[in-house]
Amino acid sequence: MEVIDPRCAGLDVHEAFVMVVCRVLDAAGRVEKQVRRYSTMTADLLALADWLTATGVTHVAMESTGVFWKPVWNLLEGHFTILLVNPRDVKQVPGRKTDVSDAAWIAQLLQHGLLKGSFVPPAPIRILRDLTRHRTTLVRDKTRVVNRIHKVLEDANIKLTAVASDILGVSGRAMLAAIVAGETDPHVLADLARRRLRSKVPQLEQALRGRVQPHHRWLLHSLLGQLTFLEAQVVEVERAIDEAARPFAPAVVLLQTIPGVKARATTLLAELGAEMTVFPSAAQCASWSAICPGQDETGGKRGSGKTRHGNRWLKAALTEAAWVAARTKGTYAAAQYRRLAARRGKKRAIVAVAHSLLIAVYHILRDGVPYHDLGPQHFDRLHPTQLAQHLVKRLERLGLRVTLEAAIAPA
Repeated sequence: MEVIDPRCAGLDVHEAFVMVVCRVLDAAGRVEKQVRRYSTMTADLLALADWLTATGVTHVAMESTGVFWKPVWNLLEGHFTILLVNPRDVKQVPGRKTDVSDAAWIAQLLQHGLLKGSFVPPAPIRILRDLTRHRTTLVRDKTRVVNRIHKVLEDANIKLTAVASDILGVSGRAMLAAIVAGETDPHVLADLARRRLRSKVPQLEQALRGRVQPHHRWLLHSLLGQLTFLEAQVVEVERAIDEAARPFAPAVVLLQTIPGVKARATTLLAELGAEMTVFPSAAQCASWSAICPGQDETGGKRGSGKTRHGNRWLKAALTEAAWVAARTKGTYAAAQYRRLAARRGKKRAIVAVAHSLLIAVYHILRDGVPYHDLGPQHFDRLHPTQLAQHLVKRLERLGLRVTLEAAIAPA
């Protein structure tokens, strides 16, 4: 096979050590292999970089193994052309498997140009990505704590959730704090309602007449403390995100012009990066993110078209944005959702809207232009004759006779 990279190395990365196989093609066309093992401590990884440089290595490849590849990547980045490859793409033929053989196989595939690198954004985007993912984790932790509070109230026969839409608003928190403090009188607890909730005081008195035990108060005290801590953490990480996203402020502003994306602009930027040159087309960007129908065809028959796993952080952000956009009146996304939900179901419709939002994100980041909405009448303008025939058939099924006449434009 043709040699593409004459001086390359394959790395088999583990938590405690890295096995390295270096393949160098000499002037006579012979391949010289060298094998070394380094620990993953910073000093040893720097020594690894020095040895690869002294050997004349130009290209390095490693598997994406959990988070173990990250410190190796961070210390080798900028010194070599590095490829992070999916373990699925470097599987060997079943048989004898060792750390050395794995590294040698990666190096051999790299030398012949048979490896495709995964997308790894530059360092500033990786920093922003770490922060946005941490924020997502904190928000999910908050949701879990809130759900536990609901369960404790139900166990104590406090039906506050049946009356108040948000038990953690100003009124709800005051009532919960009073319950933790030992208050049991439903009249006193209901009187803590504020603003519009005052109109539901009679219902609140019934809902707050429960059987609160000492362990319920302890659980509520603990959960409310966790919730307060998590809320403070979210505020802090938001500040850190704003600071990390400052160099990309123009791109964030452009992304916020898309319906449903405003609160998720930094997350989309962190997952996709600011430069769309890594994706040759919007279709390839959608394929990488797995926000598109899967392709499964054999023998001329098409199988399941369900989406692949892809980037779960990006898919979650796009799906959340799609739900918001689908409920935004007078937009293309809302029209697309209604059109597809009636035929294909809500979930498939949301995936389609998320796909449309991703395509918009791609073009906005690539071209540096704000979002231009096609409007809710876009699909009607695409096929006016077909729409007219459909509406006529619906009227005829109601027993009406319909005659169509073209409108005459005013002079």
